[in-house]
Amino acid sequence: MSDNDLAILALLEYLNACEAGIAAAKQLIKEAKINKDPQPSYDASKIKWEQAEGSSGPYERSEDVNSTDHKALLKDLAAHQGKLTQDGYFFWAFKNGFTIGRKKKPANAT
Repeated sequence: MSDNDLAILALLEYLNACEAGIAAAKQLIKEAKINKDPQPSYDASKIKWEQAEGSSGPYERSEDVNSTDHKALLKDLAAHQGKLTQDGYFFWAFKNGFTIGRKKKPANAT
């Protein structure tokens, strides 16, 4: 086998590996799009919020337990271990299981 043949075989092996990597990457991207978090089924602006002061400064809290939006947000918080960031706010669930806190994230926060 000549050096030229060996180089062609090595190039073909490399291209096969690239093709397999591309196929795997395409599959991962496709799965990521399918498994993306759906849009929330609640509107946090429809929840009744009250101003409060905590050890980290001012925040808003809600105990609007009769609101379907409040209930849906609590469910979403439970699915995210009690904390999530959405629409420029950081939300958290209190240990009592029905109170929600929210604080506006600073504009420069990532």
